[in-house]
Amino acid sequence: MMDKETVRSALKAVRYPGFSRDIVSFGLVDNIVVENNDISVRLKVTTADSKVPAALKEATESALGQLEGAGRISVEIAVEKPKGAPGTGGGSGGPQAMPGVAAIIAVASGKGGVGKSTVAANLACALDQVLRREGGGKGVGLLDCDIYGPSIPQMMGIASRPEIEDEKIIPPSNFGIKVMSMALLIDENAPVVWRGPMINNAINQFAQHVNWGELDVLVVDLPPGTGDAQLSLVQTLPVDGALIITTPQPVAVNVTRRGARMFDKVNVPILGVCENMSYLDAGEGRKLHIFGEGGGRWTAEELEAPLLAQVPLDAEIREGGDRGVPLVVAYPDSPSAKAIFSMAENLWKGLHKS
Repeated sequence: MMDKETVRSALKAVRYPGFSRDIVSFGLVDNIVVENNDISVRLKVTTADSKVPAALKEATESALGQLEGAGRISVEIAVEKPKGAPGTGGGSGGPQAMPGVAAIIAVASGKGGVGKSTVAANLACALDQVLRREGGGKGVGLLDCDIYGPSIPQMMGIASRPEIEDEKIIPPSNFGIKVMSMALLIDENAPVVWRGPMINNAINQFAQHVNWGELDVLVVDLPPGTGDAQLSLVQTLPVDGALIITTPQPVAVNVTRRGARMFDKVNVPILGVCENMSYLDAGEGRKLHIFGEGGGRWTAEELEAPLLAQVPLDAEIREGGDRGVPLVVAYPDSPSAKAIFSMAENLWKGLHKS
């Protein structure tokens, strides 16, 4: 006899196009009805790509058709366009998923260990200083969406728990940056063992139940790869664009370029590429390319995006992250900080070209 659990198990074989995760763990299965072996399934999908619903429908029908004893099969796909897609909101003045937040920039990489969180923390501080120099600004927020390995609070020198006011989380701040992270909500040594739907809910909580106030820009630090957090983010928030982080060596570049293609699939523009750990300043104008050379440029060319920065290796970057004082705050005149300030200025200009 056919039942819902049998159907749900079969649906675990259906992958979301372009991802390795299945539609069940992504939380896309909205309803399952089984009557006399006839099966009706409803999926809820947020995408601006017209090919995705058709591909999901075909794959779902195929998976259910392989069930022994299955009768009639009906698959309904409920489609909602992401609010950050062109013509639907985001920075274009349309409906906002986060009232008061003017723009959202995702900082992403395909590979871990490229210094993405370090760049995100310094970028947020640099953007804040750039906006203040230009005549004020409402402020900058920094959202740590690395659910499994959150490190932004330590890098920003924040250890206090957020407060609750009018059923909203008040994000703590330092250096003028409002910060929210899973690390501020769990015990320091507690492991985070979550699956797709729970991650979806966490990111939704960060978006809808945190009182960010008025912000010019929210910088979102994503975990590496193309998993639950990435898809949940673009389905939940009106992301205006992504900054891609890589290091020069081919092993990082190849993974990063593949990971960045996820943003194409969900119609989020790539604002630029940052090559981190680009070189070591050996003095007297000499540069030691410890991790190779040219990776950032190749990545930018492949993604048809500008190379916004080549940030040199600097021990002060690491030390600043460990002690909770970002480099652009502690040593704003250092070569690495200047590269990040220049990137922040160009990012802001690129975000408002239209």
